Amino acid sequence: MKIALLQTSMAWENKQANLQYCTDRINALPDDVQLVALPEMFSTGFSMQPGRLAETEEGRTLQWLRNTAARKAVAIAGSVIAGENGKYYNRLFFVFPDGSYQKYDKRHLFSMSEEPLHYTAGARRLIVEYAGWRICPLICYDLRFPVWSRNYGNVYDLLLYAANWPTARINAWDALLPARAIENHCYVAGVNRCGTDGAGITHSGHSQVVDYKGASIAAAGDAEDTLIATLSLEKLNSFREKFPVGNDADAFVLE
Repeated sequence: MKIALLQTSMAWENKQANLQYCTDRINALPDDVQLVALPEMFSTGFSMQPGRLAETEEGRTLQWLRNTAARKAVAIAGSVIAGENGKYYNRLFFVFPDGSYQKYDKRHLFSMSEEPLHYTAGARRLIVEYAGWRICPLICYDLRFPVWSRNYGNVYDLLLYAANWPTARINAWDALLPARAIENHCYVAGVNRCGTDGAGITHSGHSQVVDYKGASIAAAGDAEDTLIATLSLEKLNSFREKFPVGNDADAFVLE
C-alpha cells in the first residue's frame, strides 16, 4: 500500500484556507497513492475553541473529506473538532474512497493544554479494514500510552498517528514512533504539523514512516513536506511468522 503524509503549517482557525490548501496538496499526489494522512485538527489547528469551531457530521469539513476521497479515489484520515449531543470531541475520521467513513475519538486528552476542559475523551479504539490492511488510527498524545495501542494477537498491521506535537517535546515523538512499531510488530506512520500556531506554540514536523523493526522508511524535517512510502503486507507477515514474539506477550484488559 502506498501512503502519503501531508506535513502542513496550518492557518489558525481558518477552515477555508486549510481546506483549500489540503485540496491543492492532495491534487498534486501521484494517482497510485491509496491513503492520505492529515495532521490533528487539520482544518483549524489545535484550538481550545470548540464552541465556535465544532462541526456536526453534516458539516463542511467531513463533507470535504468525503468529496475529496471520492474524487481522488483515495482514503483520507485526519482529525477535526466535532460536536455531538452537546459535547465536543477531537475526532479522527477515516474516509473511504466511496465516501463512507469510520471515526475515532481521541482517548488521551492533553491536560497541560486544558484539552479535557473542552473535549470529551473517547471510549473505544478503532481498527479499520482497508485495501487488505488493518489500520489503527490514533491521535497525538495517545502515542505516550502503549497499553492503548497494544497489538495483542496482531489485530492490526499499521498504526497511524495524526498529531500537533510541539517542538519542545519532539525528541519523545522521534523515540516513541519506532518504539510503538517494535513492540507491536507493525508499521507506524505519524503525521505532524509544522510552523507556529495561534497560541504561539512551535511545531517542527518530523513526520515519519517506520517499519516493523523500527527502521525509518521515510522522514520529514521541520518544513512543509509530503512523505510518500510504500508498505508491504507480505514482508510484515513474513517477519511475524519468522519472529513470532507476540506469542509471548502479556494480555491486557482495558477498562
